[in-house]
Amino acid sequence: MNSNPILNKQQDLPEIFSPDPGSRFRDRLTQSGLTLVRDVTTILQVNVGLVCNQTCRHCHLEAGPNRREMMSLETVEEVIAYTRRGGFRTVDITGGAPELNLHLTRLISGVRPHTERIMVRSNLTALTERPQTALMETFKEYQVAVVASFPSLQEGQTENQRGPGVFQVSINTLLKLNKMGYGQEQSGLVLDLVSNPSGAFSPPSQAETEIRFRKELARRWGLVFNHLYVFANVPLGRYQKWLVQSGNLGSYQEKLASGFNPATLNGVMCRSHISVSWEGILYDCDFNIAVDLPLGGQKRHIRNMTGPPPEGTSIQIGDHCYACTAGSGFT
Repeated sequence: MNSNPILNKQQDLPEIFSPDPGSRFRDRLTQSGLTLVRDVTTILQVNVGLVCNQTCRHCHLEAGPNRREMMSLETVEEVIAYTRRGGFRTVDITGGAPELNLHLTRLISGVRPHTERIMVRSNLTALTERPQTALMETFKEYQVAVVASFPSLQEGQTENQRGPGVFQVSINTLLKLNKMGYGQEQSGLVLDLVSNPSGAFSPPSQAETEIRFRKELARRWGLVFNHLYVFANVPLGRYQKWLVQSGNLGSYQEKLASGFNPATLNGVMCRSHISVSWEGILYDCDFNIAVDLPLGGQKRHIRNMTGPPPEGTSIQIGDHCYACTAGSGFT
């Protein structure tokens, strides 16, 4: 029986925070003597929409050029107000391609006075499309950390996952960011990279991958960055469909389940994050947006929240949670 007081802490809470019953992942936690509940919520993740200039095979939200879901200016203002009320230390902006939301600059400038850190998750190619190129200057002005998707050092593997022409455009964008000071020591401008496997594979060692990327990017292009994170792909959305079509769904799900590591529960992002969709609805994480599993099992808009969910509240879970708890985890 795990005696970790944080993991096992539970409160008597309103119905809005009641647990979602009945999943194999929940059974796994029960068998291990564990519960998954919130710590102090310090990070507000904002999904500004599903419009994207890429159609990535691994996308759990099936974002792409034909999607129309986009956060409105009204909801952006609600997010800014919630950031002020919630006292979040970090605002994490994602999509789709967040650069394609026309209100992104307003969101960044609006939350800046109310949070210590802003980060934008970029696919790098959207920053090259006009008028989005001006966003790089906006990022620099507001000290926005860029978390850039860069799956592989191999052009073929990257383009197999993200589409033709993506690799060289990504390299060029990284070079521009470096020139602006991003990734450079003492600049205060953070450039982190994210690598996901291109097939039905578990991710390699993060420490070894970072060393290899750092060495090769510097040698081949003179590129520098701050950190590299290696994550497993979550079997939802377009990636789940690809797994079905390729006959890999069952084996991939089993691989994640067999790799379950109880030690990862202390660091899973849903314990410290709360995610808001482009409609302003709250979820425990961005993956729960994909399966429409809202916070507490009931849809609640940020305008109706006085602050973050309390410490100790239950987290909505499903079998996709194995992707965040396999191996080294997904933090």
